[in-house]
Amino acid sequence: MAQRERHIFAAGNTARGYRTFYDSVLEGMERVYILTGVVEGITSGLIETIGNELGRKTNHIEWIHSPFMNGQYDGVIFHEWKAAIMDGSYPRIWRPSAPGVTEIQVNLQTCVGIDQLTRYKGQIGAWYEEIFRISEEAYAAYGEALRIHDEWEAPYIANLDREKANRVTEEVLALFFGDESLGKESRVRRMYLGAATPQGPVDHIMQLTDHLEKRYFLKGRPGSGKSTMLKKLVSEAQKRGFEAEVYHCGLDPHSLDMVIVPEKGLTIFDSTAPHEYFPSKETDEVIDMYERAITPGTDEKYQEELMDIKVRYRQKMQEATALLGGAKELREQLNNVYQEVTDQPRLKAVAQAIMSRLARMS
Repeated sequence: MAQRERHIFAAGNTARGYRTFYDSVLEGMERVYILTGVVEGITSGLIETIGNELGRKTNHIEWIHSPFMNGQYDGVIFHEWKAAIMDGSYPRIWRPSAPGVTEIQVNLQTCVGIDQLTRYKGQIGAWYEEIFRISEEAYAAYGEALRIHDEWEAPYIANLDREKANRVTEEVLALFFGDESLGKESRVRRMYLGAATPQGPVDHIMQLTDHLEKRYFLKGRPGSGKSTMLKKLVSEAQKRGFEAEVYHCGLDPHSLDMVIVPEKGLTIFDSTAPHEYFPSKETDEVIDMYERAITPGTDEKYQEELMDIKVRYRQKMQEATALLGGAKELREQLNNVYQEVTDQPRLKAVAQAIMSRLARMS
């Protein structure tokens, strides 16, 4: 059974820069309203207002959270109506590329007192430049953290019994699919497991998985084959015609952290820091790749080396998080200026117009 309300990340502050999965998340939508002309502090409030109002009239709403400002939204999706409302402010310059999507640009500049905004012109330009500079520094720090993470993986990769790892993967594929195939085209929907935010790593794993019949908590060390297993699971789902929700790593978009197969009511996810969880339901089960496929004693053998790596990794992650915090403070100043010069009754009228259009689709 589908959840009535879901919370996801479709964009991320990653080691490879700002990256989104908007096209994948919005595949199948027929109408996408893109809010432009202002800043996220205005668009997020509008998205939240519309989502809260119309959420009572639909059975399936999905909130897309912002990785830049905790508690704010990049978008809201109404699946029953095949419609979405998306923030089009910097740096989310994006246009849907999927066929069949009607893109509706909503320029909110008409709600802003341009004359009042003009006196802040120089300051606004300086804020944007500084936000860009600090964000790039944060991405560089995350990039260094990922390189250190590669060092962390090395001892475990060297001590990985690939035959045993493949055996565990085959067991997981059998648990998920058995001999079953659906004989239809598969759909894969991609997003992020969580996001690097100014308050550190944030995820919605428990909310996304609590309703599922079975959850497999994938434990193990870096380099123990977790992401490789998940990629094979996605490939198998595609071959057999199953839908798959694929959740990428918030640090490295090339790596996978969770897969949900909705038609089977099953999920398996990387349950190690910074998204470490433990079984809380009778049906939950742990699969430990360290125990199953890594040479015993590897932790102890490389103890000093691993300690140094962990310290350096933690320092780089903290540095990157602090930089995101600095960019957040500038974003807040920018948002405050726009809030000051925004015509709230006019903004409310725009929200009402969008809601009226969407309500007619119900």
